[in-house]
Amino acid sequence: MGTLPAVRAARCVRTARSRRPVAGRQKKQKFVYDFTEGNKDLKDLLGGKGANLAEMTNLGLPVPPGFTITTEACKVYLESGQEPPALRDEVSAHLDALEQRMGRKLGAPADPLLVSVRSGAKFSMPGMMDTVLNVGLSDASVAGLAEQAGDERFAWDSYRRLVQMFGATVLGVPGELFEDALERAKRDRGAASDLDLDAACLRALVEEFKAIVAREAGRGFPQEPREQMDLAVRAVFDSWNTERAALYRRQERIPGDLGTAVNICSMVFGNLGADSGTGVAFTRDPATGHQGVYGDYLQNAQGEDVVAGIRNTVPLAELERIDKASYDQLLSIMETLETHYKDLCDIEFTIERGRLWMLQTRVGKRTAAAAFRIAVQLVDQGLIDEAEALRRVSGGQLAQLMFPRFDDAEAGAAGVRRIGWGIAASPGAAVGKAVFDSYTAVKWSRSGEKVILIRRETNPDDLNGMIAAEGILTSRGGKTSHAAVVARGMGKTCVCGAEELEVDTKRRRLTATGPDGAPVVLEEGDLVSIDGSTGKVYTGEVPVVPSPVVEYFEGRMHAGAEEADELVRAVHRIMAYADRVRRLRVRANADNAEDALRARRFGAQGIGLCRTEHMFLGERRELVEHLILADTDAERDKALGALLPLQRADFIELFEAMDGLPVTVRLLDPPLHEFLPDITELSVRVALAEAREDENENDLRLLQAVHKLHEQNPMLGLRGVRLGLVVPGLFAMQVRAIAEAAAHRLAAKGDPRPEIMIPLVGTVQELEIVRDEADAVIAEVERATGTRLRLPIGTMIELPRAALTAGQIAEAAQFFSFGTNDLTQTVWGFSRDDVEASFFTAYLEKGIFGVSPFETIDRDGVGSLVRAAAEAGRATRPDLKLGVCGEHGGDPESVHFFHDAGLDYVSCSPFRIPVARLEAGRAANAAATR
Repeated sequence: MGTLPAVRAARCVRTARSRRPVAGRQKKQKFVYDFTEGNKDLKDLLGGKGANLAEMTNLGLPVPPGFTITTEACKVYLESGQEPPALRDEVSAHLDALEQRMGRKLGAPADPLLVSVRSGAKFSMPGMMDTVLNVGLSDASVAGLAEQAGDERFAWDSYRRLVQMFGATVLGVPGELFEDALERAKRDRGAASDLDLDAACLRALVEEFKAIVAREAGRGFPQEPREQMDLAVRAVFDSWNTERAALYRRQERIPGDLGTAVNICSMVFGNLGADSGTGVAFTRDPATGHQGVYGDYLQNAQGEDVVAGIRNTVPLAELERIDKASYDQLLSIMETLETHYKDLCDIEFTIERGRLWMLQTRVGKRTAAAAFRIAVQLVDQGLIDEAEALRRVSGGQLAQLMFPRFDDAEAGAAGVRRIGWGIAASPGAAVGKAVFDSYTAVKWSRSGEKVILIRRETNPDDLNGMIAAEGILTSRGGKTSHAAVVARGMGKTCVCGAEELEVDTKRRRLTATGPDGAPVVLEEGDLVSIDGSTGKVYTGEVPVVPSPVVEYFEGRMHAGAEEADELVRAVHRIMAYADRVRRLRVRANADNAEDALRARRFGAQGIGLCRTEHMFLGERRELVEHLILADTDAERDKALGALLPLQRADFIELFEAMDGLPVTVRLLDPPLHEFLPDITELSVRVALAEAREDENENDLRLLQAVHKLHEQNPMLGLRGVRLGLVVPGLFAMQVRAIAEAAAHRLAAKGDPRPEIMIPLVGTVQELEIVRDEADAVIAEVERATGTRLRLPIGTMIELPRAALTAGQIAEAAQFFSFGTNDLTQTVWGFSRDDVEASFFTAYLEKGIFGVSPFETIDRDGVGSLVRAAAEAGRATRPDLKLGVCGEHGGDPESVHFFHDAGLDYVSCSPFRIPVARLEAGRAANAAATR
């Protein structure tokens, strides 16, 4: 296949992840397919481009003849550093057949055949990998091309394009060197574009380009046509492992071991004059989904010119005026392709002196809005059924439709400057006045002000401020930091980890550097805008566009109403189908009646996680301090007695909001120190008081308690079921509040369905002790109220030991709810808040993670424990109800796993309920087709 230049040698040794034996692949394996041999279903082998070129050839569409080198050949090359031994002979045989069909030989001096060498992976990776056009041209054949075309300028223009693309793509010459030379040539001749350069100028430019190649690559531009082709093929193989391609694959979650096919296609020329050109067409608008004529056309140009933007294109509709015959033929082909593929098609085409050629088609990428509209349109046209329509959309796309967005004109808005860029932690767009503490956020919000809460990082004390704020901005933390998790749960916009922003909470200001390098100081009260979809931070007010899809889910817009647009109606139809076919039920993580009611509007079928610790914050925190400081049983009972009616009232309100639906209440989980003042702040306060000889007995006792409860790693310390075992009466008080609230609702003719969940159980003995205590309390409430209560008691499976001994634990548990956040932390040995900010980025870049295990469940590790625990639990108790209440419950990919694992429900934040509903339907759909 030719010798790779030294400048690229170091780049060819990168290997794909697949390590299957090379010899196994090579045995009697076919590595090259003619376009007439494949079809659209062979994308794994021929890549998307090759498979679709073969399909168009089979349909009788005008495709230039050619052949495809398979992805298997690429895998062998990437693993071994060299092509399969059989590949050269196979390529020679197909090239010979192509030459006979075309009546010309590759690069022949008198009448040269030229080819393009283009990448084509299974999944579309636009612009990520390499292409070389006009392969076969040389000093010996450029004159023959000129004679063949009757156009000397065209021949030299094609040659300079080859040297430029080959030099940059194959030999690693910096592309700007060629661009600079081209710009100088245009400037010296007063040319407005490359079209104004004549043959003599282009010939001189070719010589200059070749000199650049010789100087930068350490070798001359290859004059032997087959060497050009072989080196271009290698360059395409190598492009699979370029940094940009790897980054794109990580972003799109495309496996790294697929490899790319290479398509070698006879050249057709769009740069032969005004009756020639190249373009891109879409069978529907990829931005909106609307039907019509969409695309761009560029006269007298080759394919790469359109995407490179070297000249302004004209709308595709203009082709009707320029070349009506080709336009009419193109529209006919577009209809044929869309009907055949039953989807939006993205098409590349070239017109060579009035003759239309199809260079590529693929199912086109589209916006989220277009995806929903197109899916429903195709159902109405009878091209696909509802099941296929559901497969065509995703929960990720639905989430995009639910968040408000900044207006596209934000960059030009008066007083708007981008000052930072952090992690897009919770999508949406939020504008408000900058505030730097929760108290101010609540105070200003109650006065009618919209605020953005800005902190270095948030903690549970900031909850009220987070609720009051339009959005949250932090200079620390990652996608699963406290700020991010809570914000997503509330549907709040959040940007985290904007490290370039210096947050000074004492002076109540934020300092940043503007685009011009000048310092920018944002004082409290100044307007700030944050974009949770991109992570961008702006000073000033960026206009916001509301989401009609959220209006629909909130019940403020009916799908049949006049004001409901096509998008809302499309979302409604697909959601209705998803709800009909899904097996997984969807619950909400909600801690108060307001969130619960919103969850019901969004389609929740219950609450899967009510975190009672959120009921002990704010003014109630002092009561928890009294409980912690209690020295005697009497003092402890008094503190618990003060908390009981407050808890009971919370539960009454929550059970009323979710009347008729299950509510899983998790007893107190976090370590007690979280309810106490910060140790440093309290130490300073006590020291200052002692210096003034004004000692405060309560502060001293608090400090002693803080020291006593302080833990090096609270995640693994005194929390969850351990609290219930060592703090007498704590869990009993909570169980009593739940039982009395349920009895109250029954007396009011309600239908309360609470479930009591014990957190952080590691052994069945822990659960049995707490359950016995709870059963006794429930029986006591039943006697006192004359009410029969049905309160299932279950546990969270969030420790590896609990998962491994699930069969034993199921003897005492009526349900399991997998706490996948903590299960991930304990399986991996990660402290989520610490590791995301320190090394997760490096792990993602190195490919250790394809995605954070806190975003999408780790199927091999955490997932294996979930499956094992589910099977063992149901072996003990066949009617054991299984759910999940971690953040993964709203992650699209994770929902599919939970469906396959046999869980009964997933639980997620209210805002993600529609996403989970949709993905639960898609999971059932996928299972039905397997």
